[in-house]
Order: sequence, then structure tokens, then C-alpha cells
Amino acid sequence: MTPVFRIILIVVSILSTWYILKKIRQSKLQIEYAIFWIIFSGVLVIISLFPWLVSLFTRLLGMQLPVNFVFMVFIFILLVKLFMMTIELSTLENKVKDLTQELALAEKERRDELLIQKEKKESES
Repeated sequence: MTPVFRIILIVVSILSTWYILKKIRQSKLQIEYAIFWIIFSGVLVIISLFPWLVSLFTRLLGMQLPVNFVFMVFIFILLVKLFMMTIELSTLENKVKDLTQELALAEKERRDELLIQKEKKESES
């Protein structure tokens, strides 16, 4: 890994962490979602500061090139994140469906009550 690339990687990681923290302060990003991206940036900084770690893990896993290890790890991490987001999306969709059904039932009950009141007034007249 060239020194220029390492410096660029560190700067981009630090800038992205700063941006994430800024969004948290502005209440545009929840902390639980930001933690993943901060850790991801931290991993990039560690990789850029200690490139020998990548080579070590590459050899331990019996891979040919360190870049293969890096791609494999990041693809795995992003797939796990995608799966977790799918679970979250499914949960939110179920909550929206439940809330919509509750709202529809409450609206029907309100209309039924208004209809009953209207019929009582008409029968009294």
C-alpha cells in the first residue's frame, strides 16, 4: 500500500467519521446506526496504519493476495449489515401495517358512533 494511498484512506475515514458525528448532533442519524459506520471507518484507519495485519490474516487464511482478503472481509461485513437492515425494514413494515389497521378500525368505530347519534336525533325529531 503506497504512503499516498494510506494518507488518503486515513483522511477520508476521519472526514467520514466527522460527518457522521455531525449528523448525530443534528439529530439526522441515530447513534445505533452511526456506530456501524464509525467502526467501519476505524477499521479502514487500522488497515491503513498497519498494512502488515492484512498480510498476516491473508497468510493465515491461505489466500493469495491481501486485496482478496480485504474484499472478502468488506463484502461479508456489508452483507451482514444488509441482512440487519432487512430485518429492521421488515419490523418497521409490520408496525406500519398494524398501525394502519388500528387507525382504520378506530375511524370505523368513530363513523359508526356518529351514524348512531345521527339516527337518534332523527328519531327524536
